[in-house]
Amino acid sequence: MDALIDAYDAALFDLDGVVYLGPEPVPGAPGGLKRLRERGVRIGYVTNNAARTPEAVAEHLRELGIEATTGDVVTSAQAGARLLADRFGAGARILVVGGTGVDAALAEAGLVAVRSADDEPIAVIQGYGNDLTWAQLNEAAIAIQRGAYWLATNTDPTRPTDRGIVPGNGAAVAAVRTAVGIEPEVAGKPYPPLITETLRRLGAEHAIFVGDRFDTDIAGAAAVGLDSLFVLSGSCGPADLLAAGPGERPTHVGFDLAALLDPPRPVQRDGDQTRRGRSTARLRDGRLILDEAPEDQVSALDALVAAADLAWSAADRGLPADPADVLAALGRLAVL
Repeated sequence: MDALIDAYDAALFDLDGVVYLGPEPVPGAPGGLKRLRERGVRIGYVTNNAARTPEAVAEHLRELGIEATTGDVVTSAQAGARLLADRFGAGARILVVGGTGVDAALAEAGLVAVRSADDEPIAVIQGYGNDLTWAQLNEAAIAIQRGAYWLATNTDPTRPTDRGIVPGNGAAVAAVRTAVGIEPEVAGKPYPPLITETLRRLGAEHAIFVGDRFDTDIAGAAAVGLDSLFVLSGSCGPADLLAAGPGERPTHVGFDLAALLDPPRPVQRDGDQTRRGRSTARLRDGRLILDEAPEDQVSALDALVAAADLAWSAADRGLPADPADVLAALGRLAVL
């Protein structure tokens, strides 16, 4: 097998932190995606962001020099609309909390968007919108208390922006939950509907998911039985990887999405030591240590993956595995 991607029939990508960082592409992402296209890899872009339409997301990708069509993008609003259409049928009236992305997804699914609880909606779909108001939240709470089914596109508590971290859709969902006292069904990651909808649209049977967060991306892939690639280009770093719990541990680790084009580098475990490439990690007196300090980017990644595999094994056995020495060694190299 020449490249990791050769074992899969499609690649699914989270966007922010994997493909772009706000208005800028992740370094190397456009080139990596172009090379994947040239190999004939089916590509899907998967986003919990329900505010933007697939057309808007695809246009942003093209502005960054990345080939993308509307059909390549699947949003949590589309996954939510699919769930509602399957449950209630075309023509069902759905109260909308959110923006244009939610409206477009309902229209695509043949559902009728309404704005008031007095319109007798059979369900409420709640997604992020830049112009979200308390009046919308009030209508949602009233409709749910009258018996409407409640679906949230996602429950991400925060959103990263170029000015800082701001409340996400999960914060607004929590406000409605306070009034109604029940939990919504959730379409977005880490729950299965969004990834399942993407696989259906791509016609993929054995895909790999690429993400930068453990709680949404890697956990979401695990929830539907997909292998995953965790990349260090976004939100989470080495300490997060070493601490990942069951259900949030990636199959593969890379600096960025171009790792899909590299040959697989397996980990070999022997008791309380693991080896990847030339790097060996050991568990000694409750501490994770490296036989040798990494000297370059390749050996640093090998050391991190070997240490992570050993840390997970120790955690599963209830053993202490202090990662401070490993993190210090990686920090001195300053490539992770």
